[in-house]
Amino acid sequence: MTHTIKHHLTPEILMAYSAGNLPEAFGLIVATHVSMCDTCRADLESYDAVGGVVIDDAETAEVSSDAFAATMKLISAGDTVPVSPRRSTGTLPSPLQDYVGGDLSAINWKPLGMGVKQAILPTSKAATARLLYIPAGAAVPDHGHNGTEMTLVLQGAFVDEEDRFARGDVEVANEDLEHTPIADVGEDCICLAVTDAPLKFNAFLPRLAQRFLRI
Repeated sequence: MTHTIKHHLTPEILMAYSAGNLPEAFGLIVATHVSMCDTCRADLESYDAVGGVVIDDAETAEVSSDAFAATMKLISAGDTVPVSPRRSTGTLPSPLQDYVGGDLSAINWKPLGMGVKQAILPTSKAATARLLYIPAGAAVPDHGHNGTEMTLVLQGAFVDEEDRFARGDVEVANEDLEHTPIADVGEDCICLAVTDAPLKFNAFLPRLAQRFLRI
C-alpha cells in the first residue's frame, strides 16, 4: 500500500536549502526527502523560481579580481555541498545512493547494540548524517536534543511521543523534544538521521557509549 507523506519539511528549511545555506548533511536529508515528496518538491521549485527572479532584478555590482578564486576555495572546503534532489523510487533514493555507492547491500553497518545498527556518511563537519537500522519493535533509547535532529524514514515506520512516521515522513526535533522512537512491529525501520549536536541520552549506558558511537 502506498503511504501518503504527512510530515513535511518546513518552509524555512526549504528556503535555506534553495539559498544554499544548509550544511552538507542537512542538504542531503532535504534532497532525499524532496526526491520522495511531490509536495515539498513543488514548494522547493517555487522558492527556486522566486530566488531566480530576485537575482534577475538585482543591480549589478563590482567584484574583486580574486572573487572567483575565493569562491572555488569555499567550495573545495566542503562546508556546503549541493545535493541534487532528483526524483527517486528506490529504498535508498538517488541522493543517498550517491553517498552509499549503491542501495541497501552497499551499506557498511556498525552495531550499536540491541540489534540497532548505524552507518555514518561522509559529510562536512558542520553536521553529521547517519543511516539507522532499527529492528521491528525495537526502541531507540530515550533522549533529548542539544541542537536540531532531522529524521527521514526510508523503510518501515516508527512511533514516538509526537506521532507515527512512515516512509517519506520527516521529523524535525529540537531542544524542546524528548522522545523514545520505537519501530513498528511489522517491518524493520531504516532512517536517515542528521544532527548538528550530540543527543542527550537519559540512561547511563547510552551516555557511556555516546562518544565512541559518535551520536
